[in-house]
Amino acid sequence: MSFPPDTPVPCTVRVAANFNERPAGTAIDTLVLHYTGMESEEAALDWLCVAKSRVSCHYFIFGDGRIVQTVPEALRAWHAGVSAWRGRDDVNSRSIGIEIANPGHQFGYRPFPPAQIDAAIALAGDIVKRRAIEPRNVVAHSDIAPARKQDPGELFPWDRLFAAGIGAYVAPAPQRRGAVHSPGEAGRGVTRLQRRLALYGYPVKASGRYDEQTSAAVVAFQRHFRPACVDGRADAQTRDTLERLLTAI
Repeated sequence: MSFPPDTPVPCTVRVAANFNERPAGTAIDTLVLHYTGMESEEAALDWLCVAKSRVSCHYFIFGDGRIVQTVPEALRAWHAGVSAWRGRDDVNSRSIGIEIANPGHQFGYRPFPPAQIDAAIALAGDIVKRRAIEPRNVVAHSDIAPARKQDPGELFPWDRLFAAGIGAYVAPAPQRRGAVHSPGEAGRGVTRLQRRLALYGYPVKASGRYDEQTSAAVVAFQRHFRPACVDGRADAQTRDTLERLLTAI
């Protein structure tokens, strides 16, 4: 199979092995950003293109800003895995996935080069405009699969994308004293936190118990919106930032 690029943003094409048809009538309404989590950029692209990996993506961005499209947008790439957002699972069927080359937390996580972020902004900006993707549906892999994934992580500059008109973002609220909800806790404050996280889109059930699912969602939220301290504890700053975000959408 060969295909012309879907985007006018400069890119090359390399066809991945793993993809399938999207379910009939399914609209593309979500953009998922990942990091590769491998030491070698070339090895990461190779892995995303071979059948035995059982994974794929629509686009791959090298550190120097080069973009490769590997699956046509009309088809379903296998990038999200077991995931959910805004109460709906099977994110693969309704999303476009961009893999951004970075060693990740396991192999020496590092800031994303300016050329790479410039390319991500150009590509993501084109996609969200063409596909009319809502700001809060521009998500991290960790947002849609908090218990499994960390990418693209706390070093990814979501504020730069937001400044370019991509995604939802608010500056972290000021630090202040207040209650801190932590793993193992139970009560109305935890229930409210869970409901507020779910209202934004995170896959959290309002059990009233600060369980592993809740802790993972708080970590994912912090990586995206309060990256200076990612500890899984819902302190006042974390909760205030969440409220700012919900007010802004």
